[in-house]
Amino acid sequence: MTLLLRTLLLFAIALAGVGPAEAQVVNWVQIPSPSGSPSARCCVGIVFDVDRQSHLLFGGADGSGNPLGDTWQLREGAWSQLVPVDGIAPPARQGPGMVYDGATNTVVLFGGTNGTTNFNDTWIWDGRTAIWTQLSPSNSPPGRRFDTQGMAFDVESGRVVLFGGYAAGAVFNDTWTWDGKARHWTRQFPKVSPSARRAPIAYDRATEQIVLFGGDDGGANQYNDTWTWNGTNWRLRAPAAAPAPRGLASLAYDPRIHSVVLFSGFINTQVYTDTWAWNGSTWTEVVTSNVPTNGRFAFGMDYDPIAHGPVIFGGFSTGFALSDTWVLAPLPDDE
Repeated sequence: MTLLLRTLLLFAIALAGVGPAEAQVVNWVQIPSPSGSPSARCCVGIVFDVDRQSHLLFGGADGSGNPLGDTWQLREGAWSQLVPVDGIAPPARQGPGMVYDGATNTVVLFGGTNGTTNFNDTWIWDGRTAIWTQLSPSNSPPGRRFDTQGMAFDVESGRVVLFGGYAAGAVFNDTWTWDGKARHWTRQFPKVSPSARRAPIAYDRATEQIVLFGGDDGGANQYNDTWTWNGTNWRLRAPAAAPAPRGLASLAYDPRIHSVVLFSGFINTQVYTDTWAWNGSTWTEVVTSNVPTNGRFAFGMDYDPIAHGPVIFGGFSTGFALSDTWVLAPLPDDE
């Protein structure tokens, strides 16, 4: 952990009143960045860019639902806006799918919406050159929005996996894979699939499978079923315990606790503030002494290997958009 980030985290811990004697294995800690953060928004694309050793954030929607098209990075606890060197970037949108493609060392962005158009374009971000490039695959999934992590990189197959999503009047349950080297989308036809929905997915490094939890159908229905993808088929799991049904929560794998972490989400008018961990067979609630100030949904979340924990940004709470940044940090850290 860098000295700067460690200092920021310890400062935030002190403000939260959590001292070394009372610290848990993990705890939510706010990263202070009052002047340089992206504006309040939901439905962003966010991923840890290994090349730049920082989180990459794109777009989203402001509190009035206006789509955004800016690019940001979070490095060592500080946000800064990035301007592509050639001035080219994806059109403004909310709800894109975004994931780091370990096979090509690029960030892949797909889809999203500007409120009128449901995009089905594919872009890659090369952190080494700071350039967005639009690709022209011969086949692509229909346009859609995710508003959470609808895509994950499957280390075993070396492919990006996409599931489901929502477009006005339509909700999907299709599964696609992206071959970054061939620059080609392929629809998969598993024998069993989750029902149509937009739902968060994440790669579980411990079990080498992709995990999907819950989600919603874009309407009144929220779910709390758990599914895993083994590269060819979806499998419905039967955990002994599970979070309550919810939509627009987020997932990220945390190697420090060898689990996929779930945070927040909503059902009807209730917004959750709980944290759960999936160990490959069941869910366990993670009780922390500090939680992000507001329960939220449609926020950005991914694991940060520098901060050693999942990082979340923004989202919607009841009636307003957020611009705060938090990390589920290991405390104390004796590294």
